Amino acid sequence: MKKTGIISHLFMIMAVACLLSSCKNETVITFRSLLREMACAETLTRYPSPDYRLVQFSSYDRSSIHPDSAGWYANNDYTHFIREETANGRREYVMLEADGPGAIVRWWMTFGNEDALNSYIRVYLDGQAEPVIEGMAPELVGGGVLAPEPLSTSVSPLTEPQRRGYNLYLPIPFAEKCIITLENDSLLITPQRRKPSIYYNINVRLYDEGTRVVSAKSETFRDDTLAIRECAANLSKANSSQATGKEQSSSGGVFPPGTECQISAKGKDLAVSNFSLRLSGPDTAALLKGAVIRMWFDGHRTVEVPAGNFFGTGYTFNPCITRFTTVDTDGRLSSSWLMPFRDSCRISILNNSNDTIGVETLVTTVPYRWNENSMYFGASWKEYPGFETAGSENTGGTGLHTDLNIARLNGKGLYAGDAVLVFNTADAWWGEGDEKIYTDGEVFPSSFGTGTEDYYGYAWCRPEPFNHPLIAQPAGNGNFHPGMSVNMRYRILDAIPFRESLRADIEMWHWVKTTIDFSVTAWFYMLPELK
Repeated sequence: MKKTGIISHLFMIMAVACLLSSCKNETVITFRSLLREMACAETLTRYPSPDYRLVQFSSYDRSSIHPDSAGWYANNDYTHFIREETANGRREYVMLEADGPGAIVRWWMTFGNEDALNSYIRVYLDGQAEPVIEGMAPELVGGGVLAPEPLSTSVSPLTEPQRRGYNLYLPIPFAEKCIITLENDSLLITPQRRKPSIYYNINVRLYDEGTRVVSAKSETFRDDTLAIRECAANLSKANSSQATGKEQSSSGGVFPPGTECQISAKGKDLAVSNFSLRLSGPDTAALLKGAVIRMWFDGHRTVEVPAGNFFGTGYTFNPCITRFTTVDTDGRLSSSWLMPFRDSCRISILNNSNDTIGVETLVTTVPYRWNENSMYFGASWKEYPGFETAGSENTGGTGLHTDLNIARLNGKGLYAGDAVLVFNTADAWWGEGDEKIYTDGEVFPSSFGTGTEDYYGYAWCRPEPFNHPLIAQPAGNGNFHPGMSVNMRYRILDAIPFRESLRADIEMWHWVKTTIDFSVTAWFYMLPELK
């Protein structure tokens, strides 16, 4: 059998086993269990057990200490470390220090110039003197040294290497402690200057005390190449949560303003595995914004989002393939979010535009075993039309930037991703703003980033479009000039659990004072009794 056939066969076995076992979390967390968790369609639908906190270590400007401080919007988000250490005569700068049990689950970096690219990374686990992983930073994080695409990638491939964002989704579990260091002979850090420019965001799960985690070893990444390839192949499959199921399609039709197309599914212990939509109308922008998707699960309405935002295409049709959404070249919009329900599901496409539109829908359901950790899928949308940006003081603006809210969630659940859509009106970059995500009443965010494009996996404001299962820029025309840009980020291993509440904000930090249209979409799962 050919190697591709073996991988395909193993993927089928893994998918069937996943559905039959409902992807129950193992008592012991291992490298392989994390890979299986990433590949399993049901992972996001159940509150994690064992539980964990998701925290981020980043190079954010350390002047940002409190919302009332003068440095809350400080923008020197590079070459900041926890401390400097000397090891075997080397200067190593500590990027991350976390006490276990835990796991590194997402890692992003970018580099300002050739000197910054010449950075060497070491990952130390459980107090061992020798690193379990080491190598040049660009190759280690985004160059495929540890794993193939899409687990290790740099984006956009249309961008020169120095201007790319480097991403690693390969998990690194640890039982007791993890320290990540960076060595670079060009590093100079003084009160007046920091060089070269090195940016990083690293997400780590911190499991509840007592959780059993088996630490990765140096040979783990060499001996488990088949498991790594299986996970990569699964992650690369669009609509991979689909399985043989019962398809229910509406007859479609023509819908005047104010009317809606409805489709429903009923039955015990089912889940929507695929929802696809085809829209037609005289004005594409009005169509994609005016066709509003609404969803009810067991009578709970959890989704109300314009189609262009829900599928990540914006207000023009931009072909794009991710793990959870697909926009085909012929305009078909598809979602593979797994959406479980106990008894019933209803999906409505409300025509909120001023034109009569055509709608065709298709829904696929699969068996799903509901248990006490099962959650409803949800999506929210917020719009900030005609927003007046502050602009940088260096360009004649006020410098009085603003935190805009992406989502506020109350209850118990899992934050699964978000997207921004911006209509820029100036020849200047709009996205210097950092994400700030708070869980369960935090005063300081456990995720504090280094810039909007960094959060969405690319770098340096680049306009080139790119597709990846978990990050995408279907359109970047508005990054430097007037036009539309869309950025998306989906989460699996780096999904954020919250026990009581979650608040996700992003700074609106535009280089010039102007007026823009800005909207945000969030995807999440929440336990029904606390919704």
